[in-house]
Amino acid sequence: MSPRGNCSSAGCFFRKNTCLQARKEGLFGWVRNLPDGTVEIHAEGYPEALERFVNWCKQGPPAASVDQLLVEQVDVEGYTDFLQC
Repeated sequence: MSPRGNCSSAGCFFRKNTCLQARKEGLFGWVRNLPDGTVEIHAEGYPEALERFVNWCKQGPPAASVDQLLVEQVDVEGYTDFLQC
């Protein structure tokens, strides 16, 4: 699964909090900022955990403002941790 969102994330530690939440859910993958200001996430794991994680991503951490979240299915790449790129 690859959520991608437009958000105001400066100063809210969005990537760090995304890593913490993903690890809490037992997910693997990565999160990174893109040049256009969006945040891209690649997450792998059990469907129930992914669903909870996507619901969290719709809100983000307390100081974030998530404007839009697009989710698409992607191929599993076999990560063994959740990384902040």
